[in-house]
Amino acid sequence: MSAPDFILRPDWPAHPRVRAAQSLRAGGVSSGAFATLNIATHVGDDPAAVMENRGRLGRALMLPAEPLWLEQVHGSQVFDAEIGSSRTADAIVTGRPGVVCAVQTADCLPVLFADAEGTRVGAAHVGWRGLAAGVLEATVGALDRPRQSLMAWLGPAIGPDAFEVGGEVREALLARDAGAAAAFVENARGRWQADLFQLARRRLTAAGVTRIFGGGLCTFSDAGRFFSHRRDHGSGRMATLIWLDA
Repeated sequence: MSAPDFILRPDWPAHPRVRAAQSLRAGGVSSGAFATLNIATHVGDDPAAVMENRGRLGRALMLPAEPLWLEQVHGSQVFDAEIGSSRTADAIVTGRPGVVCAVQTADCLPVLFADAEGTRVGAAHVGWRGLAAGVLEATVGALDRPRQSLMAWLGPAIGPDAFEVGGEVREALLARDAGAAAAFVENARGRWQADLFQLARRRLTAAGVTRIFGGGLCTFSDAGRFFSHRRDHGSGRMATLIWLDA
């Protein structure tokens, strides 16, 4: 299978030095719930299959190095590749060419960042807990660039028609942004349909990032292209990658 069949390229006006890609679920060797291009080692897949999948992705993208994989915990910690802090984090930033930032998702929202000059990039893994904890604001701060120079791309995530949450989730997200009520629609069960894309856009805009691209690709509703943990009650993971070309 050729690279375009299992790779999605962000549609955003990033600097030519900025390289980015989103893996899809097809094109690998994993089977069952992990079929086929699972890139995660922590979900119970055959480790040899995961290594082959990662190798295929790396070769297709001609990656300059092995991605810096994080131990994601749905928090707000940011790993800075230059400082070398703990990789138990939900976001990663770098200004060093050849360092590949990566996050893994299967319903949570991957968000990529770059500055207009092509000197700093980053990636964040954003679920509702990370959003409530401030992972997007923390990533913007760690990039340490003028806010007006930053742009963000929202990758595939669970869409509002499928993302049902309880009142406690809504309250946690409204605690820092009362206007976020517009991103929730009450359903017939007295629960809420949450728009993760809209919630992320609100947080980014409030943090000073107004050039926001992407959003709207639903992992839950497109089983052919995307893994979805909620749909499949356990699944593989996709990778969202960004790096600076040397």
